[in-house]
Amino acid sequence: MSYRKGLEKYQDLDEDQILSALTEEEIKMLEEEMVELDPDNALLPAGMRQRDQTKKTPTGPFKRDNLLAHLEKQATSTKDREDLVPFTGEKRGKAWVPKQKVIDPVLESVTLEPELEEALANASDAELCDIAAILGMHTLMSNQQYYEALGTTTIVNKEGLDSVIKPTQYKPVPDEPNSTDVEETLERVKNNDPDLEEVNLNNIKDIPIPTLKAYAEALKSNTYVKKFSIVGTRSNDPIAYALAEMLKVNSVLKSLNVESNFISGSGILALIEALQNNKTLIELKIDNQSQPLGNKVEMEIASMLEKNTSLLKFGYHFTQQGPRLRASNAMMNNNDLARIQRCGSRWHNALALELEDI
Repeated sequence: MSYRKGLEKYQDLDEDQILSALTEEEIKMLEEEMVELDPDNALLPAGMRQRDQTKKTPTGPFKRDNLLAHLEKQATSTKDREDLVPFTGEKRGKAWVPKQKVIDPVLESVTLEPELEEALANASDAELCDIAAILGMHTLMSNQQYYEALGTTTIVNKEGLDSVIKPTQYKPVPDEPNSTDVEETLERVKNNDPDLEEVNLNNIKDIPIPTLKAYAEALKSNTYVKKFSIVGTRSNDPIAYALAEMLKVNSVLKSLNVESNFISGSGILALIEALQNNKTLIELKIDNQSQPLGNKVEMEIASMLEKNTSLLKFGYHFTQQGPRLRASNAMMNNNDLARIQRCGSRWHNALALELEDI
């Protein structure tokens, strides 16, 4: 209570009047005191972590070479500090003596014929590795080395037993060359060619964005293409939006594959949202995009799939268990519904045939 009473006398003070009476130096000192600093934040520059207390005027511009030369001269001119305990070269303690390996008396008593001993003594590591494979010592090598040694009469393991710790070398599989003529296929799609039911543009890297948009525009009126795939074509969101508009009016396409591209979450959501107006697409693959979609997008995808009743296959690896289970259950329900419809139509057809016979 006494502390509060001591502060009551400052309640009626006019702060503006006090500030107007301060001199320039006093205002500068007040500003320095009121600066908010964060000395514990290492991400801030030094000027925002501590107050600048340097009053000395700079002697000139910064010269790095002169500074390094000065520091090197100062280091060479400064004498080394004397050791608290001078080095005399005296050795203390016991010298390390390696332990002798215990030799198994059974193995010591084993003797081989002179010819075999000479052959083993002169054998290389690769030959010893193959001999171990022939004798069934498969734990000394990898499975690949073991079976290669058994399947040939020559030395196959050129690196010896040291190669056991090395994994099997990865053999990269190049992308399958795609010989599809992009412009010719586009004209066939525009002309509604009845012989063209599948368009495969996979792994063609140099397709311009306007060309892919033209494919989406042509598929709006095409009545024969049932499968459209643009895997690894560097497609982005504008392509996804164009395909979404196509799905709203197309009633023939059965499968759409846009995997391994640069489509973001908004483009993926546009594709799936377009399925509300499409009842013919049964397969959609969107996996392996350049950036992860995120939890929010995955939850929206799962909720949209639950509202869809025609999609039977959905290609995407969910990162969260919740939307993964929801999407899986939605696909199972759609497949069950399609199976019931197929069985029901067969039953009705069989019943109609029986009635005709009667």
